[in-house]
Amino acid sequence: MRTPALLVACLMAATLPAAPEKIEMAGYLLVPTERVPETYDAGFSIYAAAWPLLNQYPGHRFQTGLFGTWMHPQYPKDAKPKDLYNDIEGGLGWWRDTHFPTTTPKFIMGGVGVNFYDIANGPGYGRGNWEDPRGLYGVAQLTPWLLFPLDGLNLKQGVNGELFGYGYLPMPFAQPKTKTEGKDVPTGDNCWTLFLNSANFKGPVCFFTPNFWSRAALRNPAVAGQMLDSRGSDPNKHFQMETQYVPAAQAKDEKGDTYARVAPTSFPVGADGTTVVLHRLTSYDRRAMYDGVKAWFEGGPKATGAINPAGAYLQNFKNNGGSTWSIYKQGTKREAKPGLAWKSFATPHSPDPMTYGYKWDDKLVSRSTPGLVTLPQYYRFGTGGKNGQWTPVKAAEVPAATGLAQMSFEPPVEKPQLPRETQPGEKTTWKVPGPKAGPFQAFLGDGSVVTYYWYRFADQPAILNADLTPAEREALQVKVEKLHRSWTKDRDYLAPPTVGKLAALDPAQVLTPPKGLEIGYVPIATRQELAVPAKK
Repeated sequence: MRTPALLVACLMAATLPAAPEKIEMAGYLLVPTERVPETYDAGFSIYAAAWPLLNQYPGHRFQTGLFGTWMHPQYPKDAKPKDLYNDIEGGLGWWRDTHFPTTTPKFIMGGVGVNFYDIANGPGYGRGNWEDPRGLYGVAQLTPWLLFPLDGLNLKQGVNGELFGYGYLPMPFAQPKTKTEGKDVPTGDNCWTLFLNSANFKGPVCFFTPNFWSRAALRNPAVAGQMLDSRGSDPNKHFQMETQYVPAAQAKDEKGDTYARVAPTSFPVGADGTTVVLHRLTSYDRRAMYDGVKAWFEGGPKATGAINPAGAYLQNFKNNGGSTWSIYKQGTKREAKPGLAWKSFATPHSPDPMTYGYKWDDKLVSRSTPGLVTLPQYYRFGTGGKNGQWTPVKAAEVPAATGLAQMSFEPPVEKPQLPRETQPGEKTTWKVPGPKAGPFQAFLGDGSVVTYYWYRFADQPAILNADLTPAEREALQVKVEKLHRSWTKDRDYLAPPTVGKLAALDPAQVLTPPKGLEIGYVPIATRQELAVPAKK
């Protein structure tokens, strides 16, 4: 028989609200833009703000991009192929497969082959494994002055709202082919090349090999000619911030009302207290870069590498925007997710037509950290929208019985990440013909060390696996040597920003080639691991 004291305790426990339940916040922040003429089909560039979204890394469930875009092939009006997805996305952010994360975002290239079968994120970095490389050979290193780690490009630790300039333009490196890997499937000649504009490196970095896209047609010949190796880019892209997971918790009070708390989430602010997230969205036609470089390669005047303004279209922002951010239990269907009242504390703001950001309601956000505004952490669930709505409330308005005030969102204890390694063996394209110098090491701000070698450009594994004949590789080598002699890392290629400051890359990635290897050689990462091995 229960004692009176035990009975009272049981009754009290039965009436107390349950402990906070772990949930998540996710969704998109939407950026409205004016349309671009369809003729600007030769790539794009943007300046995107880089900053630490969360005040501590929440573990490998965390995946979110900062503001960016998706570059798809352009198709004739009303003739887009069904069930065919391929694009270049990536950008700044954090990913579940990042091995060496910090609160500072990294940059990946994000080439997506047909329906995500192949993915290439950088040289030696992509989907699959070395027995089934579905994107690991999809990107060729172009510059001799910047190392691209296997875990993505590192920004300098501590970046907080500076603008990172990047974009993709086609370069005339390749020739179209009627056969792909010996089969009667064509490969186009688009070499979509990553250009950067940062505080300590400017210019072309690397490019997607045409074979990365066209190899999908070996599995399905119907997609031949429908991918980015053969088609120009659709200039009318979506610009958004995609968030897939931010930790949160919810609980009910004694009345049965539901409250939520989200891990501290911040945005950068300038001296005027407003935020800039995107700047200078530009689409290009082939006059911008391709035509001048092609003429140079064919014996014409030297191309400077600077964008020709005649081939650039600067896209303006519209003065609105929205959010699909919501707070919900994992597994909730999209159509059932309740929205978050984003516009109750964030107002779209464009200080000029080519700059987009936000103003903030100081009654709901906090500015305790210099250079950052922290969004509301607490929300109450109520009516509004199709599935109800989460409305921000102050901490003092949240009943203590919910237990949300005690939530700390400490990151989970995780096993140390294993090294990233390239293909082992003495008879692989990593060893035959092999590098000319190395190994060297670069110690990065993310706590990792990258081992790298110097390869002759045409002998790097990505080029050896790009379905090129020896003659085609040597023709490409000649073009790259022209670039190395003339295009330096310290002058503008993309038009510079007119607001803010440029973000810097981790300086350990910015290299000087060894003596004798200044022209025609590139650094290739072969291993990345924790600089100080974790204790067992």
